[in-house]
Amino acid sequence: MTAAAGKYEPTWESLSQYEIPEWYMDAKFGIFIHWGPYCVPAFGNEWYPRRMYLRDDPAFEHHRTTWGEHTDFGYKDFIPMLTAEKFDAAEWAQLFKDAGARFVMPVAEHHDGFPMYDSALTDWCAAKMGPKRDICGELAAAVRAQDMVFAVSSHRAEHWWFFDGGRGFPSDVLDPANDGLYGPAVEASKDKSDRAAWKQKDWQPRPDAKFLEDWLARCCELVDKYQPQVVWFDWWIEQVVFEPYLQRFAAHYYNRGEEWGVGVAINHKYDSYPDGVAVFDIERGQLSDVRKFFWQNDTSVSKNSWGYIDNHDYKTAADIIADLVDIVSKNGALLLNVGPRADGTIPEIEQDMLREIGRWLAVNGEGIYETRPWHIFGEGPTQVPEGAFTDTAREAFTPADIRFTRKCNTLYAFLLAQPQGEALITSLADANVASARMLGSDEAITWSQDSSGLRLSVPSEMPSPHVCAYAIELGG
Repeated sequence: MTAAAGKYEPTWESLSQYEIPEWYMDAKFGIFIHWGPYCVPAFGNEWYPRRMYLRDDPAFEHHRTTWGEHTDFGYKDFIPMLTAEKFDAAEWAQLFKDAGARFVMPVAEHHDGFPMYDSALTDWCAAKMGPKRDICGELAAAVRAQDMVFAVSSHRAEHWWFFDGGRGFPSDVLDPANDGLYGPAVEASKDKSDRAAWKQKDWQPRPDAKFLEDWLARCCELVDKYQPQVVWFDWWIEQVVFEPYLQRFAAHYYNRGEEWGVGVAINHKYDSYPDGVAVFDIERGQLSDVRKFFWQNDTSVSKNSWGYIDNHDYKTAADIIADLVDIVSKNGALLLNVGPRADGTIPEIEQDMLREIGRWLAVNGEGIYETRPWHIFGEGPTQVPEGAFTDTAREAFTPADIRFTRKCNTLYAFLLAQPQGEALITSLADANVASARMLGSDEAITWSQDSSGLRLSVPSEMPSPHVCAYAIELGG
């Protein structure tokens, strides 16, 4: 691989020149798409390709009962069933536009090692098998036609060990003819039921140079071919042996961004990249306060899966909207996932949720897009747990839970539940208020201030059934 030349070199010192692009900090809301052969069995979650080879996992017996023995029907045999016959990239892009998204990120390659794009580095990809279409290429064109930013994710790092369960008993993972999909399937000396162990930086046996060079080549292929403006990585790049490859990739990608004349960004989890060198991402979790550096939360419309399954436990649009506001108030962005079916249709309930969010943003987006955090994120009694995998742990918000964003001299105050009678904002007891209005309402707002805070009237007809926002112009 020939690295792109430019001002960035593959060192942390050189990469510290990086600045997070303004477009990203303005965008606030994007769509994630988990779509691959794992949606065909529609059982459990998107880790079915791994779990079906783990003999102590319910997916193992489910697979034998439903699809047959692992020597006769393996994960590879789901690929022809990923037909995508109803996939219409333009329809997807229109839906995401209607949802109010500013950027769109399909999973280019999940842990299963099956790229959903046209890769020159493997025959096991969606352009050559299954759909026989360049899914990422079609989406890139459709997303950009809607004036949204195109992004991709790569989960390739985890492929080092993802199919290791299939090496322990007779299965198609043992067939060398399938190494292009399943390999290397190295059995790692960590308990994969222990999430803390997964985060150790020196997993043994370490990925070898062949795997690491292939990882880098695939990542750079995505950059060079599709020019995404965000590349998202899952957690396993935190392994110590990835560090020089992370530096090489960042230098190549950031130099490409300079060539293209657009701002680009890398998403990472935990401590894979130093602060400020890339955009920190928290999976299914949030922060308890404002973060100095812009960050991102990735989560799904479903509580129990990222990919399509038969028994989703869905969130509500109202809860997602409240979380979006909380995230933005703390200098973050929300990347919200949907999981299409094998035929390329997005489940109707997920479409409805996206459109409901879009209707809310059409009214309240003024206080979301292009905003920056205030000196405090908000106020209120409800605690938001901090860290990954806490997205369903918080209690319901109350009208006293308020979040702030700002734009020039306007402060936006979001009430995370509908107020009754009047709204009280205790943090604004001494604020110099010049005017106030509720987004989406033409009704005049009255206000008064005393030692308890700023009191604002509530319109007789609320403009939104969920979170409502006041735009408060502050004087000098």
